[in-house]
Order: sequence, then C-alpha cells, then structure tokens
Amino acid sequence: MKYDVIVVGSGPGGYVTAIRASQLGFKTAVVEKENLGGVCLNWGCIPTKALLKSAQVYDYLKHVDAYGLKAEAIDKDFEAVIKRSRGVAEGMSK
Repeated sequence: MKYDVIVVGSGPGGYVTAIRASQLGFKTAVVEKENLGGVCLNWGCIPTKALLKSAQVYDYLKHVDAYGLKAEAIDKDFEAVIKRSRGVAEGMSK
C-alpha cells in the first residue's frame, strides 16, 4: 500500500496530525506499537487526571463542613479509584 502520510505514534500530536492529514485528502496511516492514544491517554495524562480528581473529591468530602454540609463515614477505596481511572482512559480511547 502507498500512503501520502505515515504518522508514527498515536499520542496527542500523532492522532491530531493523522486526522488533519486525512481531512486534507492525504491517504494516511498511523503506526502505534501499543494502544491507540499512546502513553498520554492510556497510562499518563488522562489516568493521572482521573486519579487527581478522585483525590480532590475526597478532600472536599473530608472538609464538607466548610460548605455547610454534613457527611459521615467518609472513606476511600483505592481499588475502586484505580478502576475508575482505567475506565476513564478506556472510555476515551474508543
């Protein structure tokens, strides 16, 4: 097969480049050694932001009285937090 543009890596720069090249009418291929989306989507930026959001929500809940609210038995479930983080990344890669 012949391509006009071959993009190596499907991270934030790669997939945008591939989409734009295709929109401009170039026959485009993407080469990715792992999962589409690269490190940022699958292991780096996105899962990390999901983990940070869980930590932020937990912190809000620990200081709920500062918002004029009451809550009891605030606890964390690290397994569920990791599962949510992976789910966020997986949902974005489809």
